[in-house]
Amino acid sequence: MPAHKAARKSVATPSATPLPSGAIVRSAIYDRILQAVLEHRLPPGTKLVEDRLAELFDTSRAQVRDVLARLADEGVVTTIPNRGAFIASPTPEETREVFEARRLIEPALVRRFIARRDDAAVEKLRALVLEEQQARTRQDRPTMVRLSGEFHIRLAEYAGNRMLERSMRALASLTCLSIFLYDAPHATACREDEHELLLNAIARRRADRAAELMLEHLAHIEASLDLRLPRDEAVDLAAVLMPR
Repeated sequence: MPAHKAARKSVATPSATPLPSGAIVRSAIYDRILQAVLEHRLPPGTKLVEDRLAELFDTSRAQVRDVLARLADEGVVTTIPNRGAFIASPTPEETREVFEARRLIEPALVRRFIARRDDAAVEKLRALVLEEQQARTRQDRPTMVRLSGEFHIRLAEYAGNRMLERSMRALASLTCLSIFLYDAPHATACREDEHELLLNAIARRRADRAAELMLEHLAHIEASLDLRLPRDEAVDLAAVLMPR
């Protein structure tokens, strides 16, 4: 074989461009903070000190600042001039607005998901619901709350609209923060069988019934909240965000 042909053959085209290391670090910090919010381990009002987070994740303040800006854009973090960044503390009125937005978005997401006829995605949601039920059985409330929020985020993802998925991710996080602030002692993030009932309607492609069940589900969550003065707690960021 001629040398120039051999040389040409030896040049490989990369199958995918790897993420820059900075993007990987930012994604890891973002995921860790969001999971802590979803599991009710990072309460509303917690101050996110850039220096401390940079130390915990062994990265630069610039990387941390980018993550906090993303979370602020999604409403999960509130930035106060000359004071810093804090986990958002939704007011009662903001909480009502979150549920109003969810009532507008999620029935449409359910209909869109059903129209896609993605049986594999339905089975993935069934596995998630099973995990949620198992967490409830062993009374693992942080995992149960996280999986409840993740169910709605995944449903938005499988519906196939990235803008709505991003909106749903922010709304689910804000809902978890509102539940943390205003949850009555006896209440749970989601009623025991509602995700299963909703998923059954989706699997049978009963779009009207699924949309109706979604609205009932959201109404039950909102009704479980006691929208009065929130509680205030101090938090150790290392204990919350670092692996045990």
